[in-house]
Amino acid sequence: MQIRTARIEDAEYIALLGRVTFTETFGHLFTDPNDLSNYLNQTFGVQKIRNSLTKENNVFWLAFVEELPVGYAKLKLNSPSEFISEQPICQLQKIYVLKDFLSRKIGKVLQDELLNHSKNLGFKRIWLSVLKSNKRAIGFYQKNGFELIGDHSFTIGKEKFDFQAMSKAL
Repeated sequence: MQIRTARIEDAEYIALLGRVTFTETFGHLFTDPNDLSNYLNQTFGVQKIRNSLTKENNVFWLAFVEELPVGYAKLKLNSPSEFISEQPICQLQKIYVLKDFLSRKIGKVLQDELLNHSKNLGFKRIWLSVLKSNKRAIGFYQKNGFELIGDHSFTIGKEKFDFQAMSKAL
């Protein structure tokens, strides 16, 4: 396994990984396939990912196994949360790993890279948002020291999703 900081020319990898992993994990929750398709196009379009890669507050990492891109992580620096007053804080926005590679602990390696980077930059706390029904992810984050700090919801198309915010001191 190789982990490296993503570059602008990796936008296609990240866009594809985002689309596939999101669909693998959450696709079954959408009653209208158009809502899922619209969300994927909006969130994981190649140009949108390129733009995101150029923003100073975003840091992406890519994970490769045998030269194949199999996962990525995204950190957003200086990202406030309604549940945290402490500053400076950052947000673990995404850790997405292809289903076939989940057993290889790639998510943990990506998370460790992201946490170390955050700590080295002087951030005191990191937070994330996770779908309440995603018990596997919640268990992963709890096992790695994240604690529940609040609840919120998000709407995509006709679907309303309930999330919980979690955070961890760095």
